[in-house]
Amino acid sequence: MVKIVTRKSLGVQNVYDIGVEQDHNFVIRQGLVASNCFNKSHSTAYGYVTYQTAYLKANYPLEYMAALLTANSGDTDKVQKYIATCQSMGIPIDPPDVNLSEVDFTPRNGKIVFGLSAVRGLGQNAIAAILEARKTGEFKSLGDFCDRIDLRTVTNKTVESLIYCGAFDKLGSNRQQLIHDLELVYNWAQSRAKDRATGQGNLFDLLGGGFGSNNSSNTNNNSFDSAPKAKPTPDFLPQEKLSKEKELLGFYVSDHPLKSIRQSARILAPINLSQLSEQKEDASVCMVVILNNVMKRVTQKGDAMAILQIEDLTSQAEAVVFPKIYERISTALQVDARLIIWAKIKSRDEQKQIIVDDAEPVEQVQMVMVELTPEQATTLEERDRLRNILVSQSGEKDKAKIPVIGVVQAGGSRQLVRFGRQFWVQDSINAINALQSANFPARIQPLAN
Repeated sequence: MVKIVTRKSLGVQNVYDIGVEQDHNFVIRQGLVASNCFNKSHSTAYGYVTYQTAYLKANYPLEYMAALLTANSGDTDKVQKYIATCQSMGIPIDPPDVNLSEVDFTPRNGKIVFGLSAVRGLGQNAIAAILEARKTGEFKSLGDFCDRIDLRTVTNKTVESLIYCGAFDKLGSNRQQLIHDLELVYNWAQSRAKDRATGQGNLFDLLGGGFGSNNSSNTNNNSFDSAPKAKPTPDFLPQEKLSKEKELLGFYVSDHPLKSIRQSARILAPINLSQLSEQKEDASVCMVVILNNVMKRVTQKGDAMAILQIEDLTSQAEAVVFPKIYERISTALQVDARLIIWAKIKSRDEQKQIIVDDAEPVEQVQMVMVELTPEQATTLEERDRLRNILVSQSGEKDKAKIPVIGVVQAGGSRQLVRFGRQFWVQDSINAINALQSANFPARIQPLAN
């Protein structure tokens, strides 16, 4: 924190605080503090560090964010938050790559590449062996990789983890094909290593084209094509790939289950989990999340409730579902489900807590889109007619789950207007019919296509 003194009178100073917010943006705030509040030597040191940090982020954002990710690589929440920051800054984050990754997060060609140390179960010795083998040239295939590395250090399980997290994605085959090939290729490479160790070699080695040779032209030969392969296999389903990525890296990297609906979800104005600390007590919020875990609990009265582990593109958090709500939405609370959650924010032990009011699978969320002319949007009589129709379609309390969005066309522009939850409807078909009968063109729009 830097304190810039602008005026001093009767022991009170008018100061400007330059601080680093959680998202590493720099802000200036004005306030009054006692003159002896902050030591000048501390102010100078903090000011210098703040200036350096701001300069690096402004002028070397790629290198700055890579260093920030590396420095916080042991903190899953912070890394996920900084990955989201990188995405907002337009900095792509690539999964580990056997030909590009170093030990830590590395800036390369306008991107940040995950470090090999980020892969769970990949020890320092295995990383050193991979980087050492790579000095003779890039790996051309799984066979090339297994034949060149020290198999005493890099185990079959290690290579499997690298495949699952996407480290071989740029070498041609899909991940499931590589997994099926691995046992055959690994045994083949072990056999070749034993031959070289005993001085026997094979035909390709004797002709100078094998992997055992140090000739730099070896990378242009296709002798690794002799590596055995399993029969052709289609790739894993997208969700399977992402689940393995998260298991091994702690994050979704190549994609995210919520990324495809990020734009359409903005219509409902969801907050990010990283913004929880900014929410006021009892604030009503909407969130689009993926459900990582459901921990069922029983109250002293014997009623079922749940603690949810949720995450979005920016962070992770816990949410509480009390008995009455749990009874109503329990069928939607499935691990790996994409949910839209409506909740209230409470404070507990100086931490923000999410109290779930309602939840629905993203795939089931529909919106009623009402086309409005500028006259309909601005005329009091027309607005009253529209309000009355929506109120009549809201149905029983707490059962209206379908948001209503107004689409105002004016010339070449198109403005979306989100109606308050008191105007949401219970049955989309009935609402569409009622609106169209009153000359309000309307249609159903799914949140996730």
